[in-house]
Amino acid sequence: MKNFKNFSLLLSFFILAVFLNISLIACKMPNDKKEVLPRNQSLPLFNPHVADFICETEASKVPPIDAQAEDWFLEARALEDPEIFVEDRDYNKIVDLTHRAAERLHWKAMLNLASLYVEGRDPLYGNEEAVQLVEKAMRLGIPAAYDRMGTYYANSTGVDGDITRAYAFWQKAAQMGNPQAMEFLADKLNVGPANEGAGYWANIPVAIKMMECAFSQGNGPVAYNLSYMYASPRTATGRVSGPRTLETKALALKVLHKGVALGCGKCANKLEIEFGDPFDLANMLVPYIDKARAERYGVLNRELGFNPNARFPNLDKVLPLPPADLPPWNGDRDTLLHAAKGVRPPPAIPQPSAASLLQKPYFLAADYALRSTGLHSDAPTAPFSAYWQPAGGQGLTEPARLLRKGEEFRHFGVLNAAGTVRYGPVTWEHCLTIRHNHGAVEPRAARGLLREVARPEPLLSCACGQACPVSGVWQPWVAADHPLQAIVNQSWRQAWLTQGAPFPQPRRDWLLALPDDDVTWHLMEASIADPANA
Repeated sequence: MKNFKNFSLLLSFFILAVFLNISLIACKMPNDKKEVLPRNQSLPLFNPHVADFICETEASKVPPIDAQAEDWFLEARALEDPEIFVEDRDYNKIVDLTHRAAERLHWKAMLNLASLYVEGRDPLYGNEEAVQLVEKAMRLGIPAAYDRMGTYYANSTGVDGDITRAYAFWQKAAQMGNPQAMEFLADKLNVGPANEGAGYWANIPVAIKMMECAFSQGNGPVAYNLSYMYASPRTATGRVSGPRTLETKALALKVLHKGVALGCGKCANKLEIEFGDPFDLANMLVPYIDKARAERYGVLNRELGFNPNARFPNLDKVLPLPPADLPPWNGDRDTLLHAAKGVRPPPAIPQPSAASLLQKPYFLAADYALRSTGLHSDAPTAPFSAYWQPAGGQGLTEPARLLRKGEEFRHFGVLNAAGTVRYGPVTWEHCLTIRHNHGAVEPRAARGLLREVARPEPLLSCACGQACPVSGVWQPWVAADHPLQAIVNQSWRQAWLTQGAPFPQPRRDWLLALPDDDVTWHLMEASIADPANA
């Protein structure tokens, strides 16, 4: 975190990053074969006066996540639940689980592990090891790693403090698609009319594009500033150029409400005030005072202040925007919060597989299956911890085995071109663990963030262009190998819809460059007569 601010990688891209260990943007010094460390790379200076900003999506740039590593990562996140006092948390286990996930190149785990090192949660590692871990993620092309390196330069964490370099790294992260960097830089470009002129950073058109790009990726906090941009028309320098209209206020209100669903506490606080006791009655965003709505936003505001990881994708189930009627509520805090949470079906009990009956290193828990990634290694040792098997075409039927980073690959006797047996090294292929659930729609999150519900019978699925046939909680889903699956197949994308309502459309409602035809909506929980009192 910043102290003062707050499927897949392209195959060739990933091969270069992982197996050749070439930094994506590092350069070589003249007449010097030594690589410039990612922390020291030369980057263009931050330029607040750029004419345009092209929205890139982080999820399409990162390596695919190993399913078993994801489970370790989520287990570690659950152990840092705000309900558990810091002194009561099992940081030994948190570090161990996060480290195991990071070994499988789970990029979020890599960055979390770096944070644990900086916090002193592992006595064997500190700031330098954290920087090295972030550099490893930078070599993999992770946009968030560039954002983190900027924070390290801003806070003098493992590197000499340099705010100029910090902004250069944040600019690079934003250009690569990192929503947190976009949120921060957009705030700096939104400096208002008091700071007009060439010497200042006001650049409202670019700030809005950055905010919208971050918002499209599920970044909730950016909704707060974006609502101000939508509420009043502005010049490029930030000066308000016209009055608020019914249309601009409605758009700003919608963004704030969606921000609450995505975990923006400031948005919840703003709407609590707007509905309950607005500062300016003449310019308030809401159509009318509504103390009952204000009370519910207050409950959400306090929860997000306590647990910033909370998300309320089904907010409309208990707190829709006007003119929709406010559903009944029994006044219990937990009833409101649980109804607005995301949902998931009970986990399926996997049937034993051939791999689950084997002994280590061939053993693979029945929860998982293996999928070949097409990534090959001719190195003598495993370049990173993962399941590996001899690549096809070598006459070997050896099953995939789990190898730790640096563990030697086995040698085999194989036929050469002349038809004689040769004993020696072979080419190995990386296998990714995937969930052994036959492609079931099962969003995942850390324990406590989702409410478990029975899987509806019969299963009901719809295309984006259809009208909602049944009131209830609906989950959008794209194919497992879709480049945006990591930000679509998530519980925070769920929506509470009433019968006959249109399904959300990615471009219109999420601001996400995703064709409607790529998305299918699945019913997760059907409505009952009185959902807020269930």
